[in-house]
Formats: sequence, C-alpha cells, structure tokens
Amino acid sequence: MRLSSVLSGRRKYLAALLLVGVIGGAWFVSRPEPLKVAVATVERGTVEASVSNTRAGTVKACRRAKLAPPAGGQIAAMKVKKGQRVKAGEVLLELWNTDLQAQRGLAAEQLLAAKTQASDSCALADTAHRDVERARDLAKQGFYSPQSLDRSEAEARSRVAACEVARNGLKQAQSRIALSDATLERMVLRAPFDGIVADLSGELGEYATPSPPGIPTLPAVDLIDDSCLYVSAPIDEVDAGHLKVGQIGRITLDALKGKSYEGRVRRIAPYVTEIEKQARTVEVEVEFTPPPATDTLLVGYSADVELVHQSHPNVLRIPTQALQDGKRVLLLRADGVLEDRIVTVGLGNWSHTEISAGLQAGDRIVTSFDGEGVKAGARAQAETALPAK
Repeated sequence: MRLSSVLSGRRKYLAALLLVGVIGGAWFVSRPEPLKVAVATVERGTVEASVSNTRAGTVKACRRAKLAPPAGGQIAAMKVKKGQRVKAGEVLLELWNTDLQAQRGLAAEQLLAAKTQASDSCALADTAHRDVERARDLAKQGFYSPQSLDRSEAEARSRVAACEVARNGLKQAQSRIALSDATLERMVLRAPFDGIVADLSGELGEYATPSPPGIPTLPAVDLIDDSCLYVSAPIDEVDAGHLKVGQIGRITLDALKGKSYEGRVRRIAPYVTEIEKQARTVEVEVEFTPPPATDTLLVGYSADVELVHQSHPNVLRIPTQALQDGKRVLLLRADGVLEDRIVTVGLGNWSHTEISAGLQAGDRIVTSFDGEGVKAGARAQAETALPAK
C-alpha cells in the first residue's frame, strides 16, 4: 500500500516537472527577440562649451588690393598674368606715356642748360668778388679811385644776384624733372606688397581708368597676399558675450573634409550686423595658428569656426544625443534590460555632455530612440558599442 502511494506520488511529480518544462520551452521559443539598440560607453574625456557661426564663414586674405592705375590711359604693357606671384614694387602694367617721356627728356635738357648757366654765373660772381677785394686793397694805397671801387662793388653785387637767379633756375629745372618723374610714375601700376595675381580685367590696348568717387569700376589687377589668411564668420548676437580677442577655436573647411585647424580670434566687430530682422550677428575674424603648411587654402573657401570659451578635462561624458528630456538616459543593464536613469549634467555642447552624477564609467547608454519599443523595461541587445569620444 505504501509502495503504490510512493510510486503514484513520484509519477505526479515527474508529470508536473514535464509540464513545467513544456511550458518553459514553449515560452522560450515564443519569447520576443531582444531589441537591437545603438549604445555608447560612458568614458572620461574633455567637455567644452563653445559657440559656432550661424552662417558659413569665408576664408579671406589679410591683405587684398584691387588695383587700378592712378591715371587713365591706354594699356601699353601688361607685365603679369593670372596666378603669377609678384614682389612688392614689381611693375604690373604700364600705360602709354610716349608724350610724357618726351616731356621728361625736354626737362632733362633744360636741367643741363640750367646747370651750365648756374655754373657760369656763379663763376663770374666769384671773380667779381675777388676783383672787389683787390680794388679795396689798391684804394687803401691810393692807387684806385673811390668811383672805380664803387663800380667794382656794384658789378660784384650784380654778379652775385645773377648767380642766385641761375641757382633758382637750376632748382626749377630739378623740380620739372621731379614732376615729370611723378607723372610718369602715375602711368605705371606697381605691386604694393608680395602676393599672387588673382584676376586681371584689362587687356593690352584697352583703356584703363581709375574709379571716380561713387562710381565703382572693375580693378585692373586683383592682388592677394595669401601668406596670411583668416576666416570671417558671423556669430549669433546671443553668444557675443562669450567672445574675446585671443580666444582659441577650431576651423573646418567644406573643401577639406575631415580636417580641423587651430585658430585664434584676432578681431571682434564692435557692432551687430542686421541682415534680417531675426538674424542679428557679430562678425569675428579667426586667424590660422599656425597657417597650414601642407594644405593649399584658397581665398573664398567656405568655413566654419568653433570657439571654445569653457573647458572641463577628464570628466564623465556621454554623447549629447543620448540625453532625453528631463535629463534622463536609457541605461542598458548587464541583464539586458533597459532602465530609465536620471542624471545630473554639467557642461555640454552639441557633441558631448558632462555627467556629474547618475552614471559610472563603463556604463552603456542608448544613443538612438528610433526603434519601436525602445523604452524602460524592454529587453535589448547592443548593436554597436561606441565610446563617448
């Protein structure tokens, strides 16, 4: 009787175990797959607070001159070509000046004549002065009459006056030479600094003229000093209080993807630019420090600047995109379940946010919330584990 009871109890126990196993197996087979989520690992690093331009900035040259001859005239010689490098003082173009050259030659001949006349007149004045000295000595000895002495002194004074007139004539001739040289110089366009010829708007035989006041005309030569470049960029007026001359920043160029250059603020505009009613900006100039040695930068490249005004090194940080409303993150626990975690944040920017409390180094947090069912309590599996760089 007892043996049959024991056997009956064992059969019931085995049946119960079998039922539990079947139910558990059915649940395991039919259970939903864990969600695939993109995660990032919480690590230590630097978090910076920065400001950026609201519209694309522009690479500009520290010196750029749009040159035209000081005087109008026909282009007789074009000395340079587009893209040619020139030195300061080098002739870029010359205007027709044959008439001025002739006038300069005439002035040179007049200068020679004036020199000869001045030399002759002053020599006669010296001779007359010596004659007067001798006449005075003779007059003291009674060998020369007072009337003759008076005539000698008058002749000497006349010769001295003639010498002064001749010297003034010489100065006038020299001034005419200087005037001719200055007039000829107006017919020549020279480079004011070392640079590269960006553009030419005149051709041989065409007429070049300077711009009259209020009437802009195309420059004959566009000269750029590309040895010194900077970026001019607009910063929103609300961020103007964070700007300082000498501030460190980063420069990126659309034409050179994946590269970043160090920069420093060299100038902040003392006024706000109002292009649109709702777009008021402050123009800043950021110079390259140092200038790129290997990459070729072209004036006119579009550029972006990021100016750092505060930095916290070696702090816990997460990608800013992982931060949800209410300063919450979704933590992927070791058991594969998503947990809603409230965090305390510090310094932040569009890329990273500092975490003061709520997470530890090595924690994994969700960075993408596009998938259906990505919420606290859901089972999830890391799709990618990216460090918070």
